Amino acid sequence: MSDSAAGGHPPAVAAPEDRAAWRDRQDRPLYSAVLWPNRSLGRGGRRFVLRATAAGLALPLLAVAATPVVWGLLPFAAAALGMLWYAFRRNQLDGRLTEEVAIWPDEMRVERRDPDGRVRRWVADPFRVRVALHAGARVEQYMTLRGGSREIELGAFLSPEERVALAGELEAALTRAVQAG
Repeated sequence: MSDSAAGGHPPAVAAPEDRAAWRDRQDRPLYSAVLWPNRSLGRGGRRFVLRATAAGLALPLLAVAATPVVWGLLPFAAAALGMLWYAFRRNQLDGRLTEEVAIWPDEMRVERRDPDGRVRRWVADPFRVRVALHAGARVEQYMTLRGGSREIELGAFLSPEERVALAGELEAALTRAVQAG
């Protein structure tokens, strides 16, 4: 069995109750992977950037501290710091996205867990699944899986190099699944 993961450290995602129903198979898959967005800046790094930005924004305020001008500049400095905090917070929440891929000889499953808690699932016969990398798309090396009832995207948050490597792994796993089935 091949277990893979991409995207750095996994995010903390709560496992809802319906997850057990999706995982009713007792046999181990031939291939499984968990994908998540890269978390390049940790909690300590975010704190450092926020503190450094606050210090940088405070310097102009110190120059005019004893004048009424400080009250004109203070709202802009506070707004800039607030927007930076909001951007970090939003990025942290969006990083809870995960995609799980599992391939057995008779079935391929993809489960996407969005940051808002929504779960989307896709199931297909490995014999009918086709992995496609779209070089001319808006996203470089955009990857889709076609099979079953629809076409889905996979790993849109990965780098182009990671998507190419994942496509190769999936092709090899699908070949093994078809040969085993």
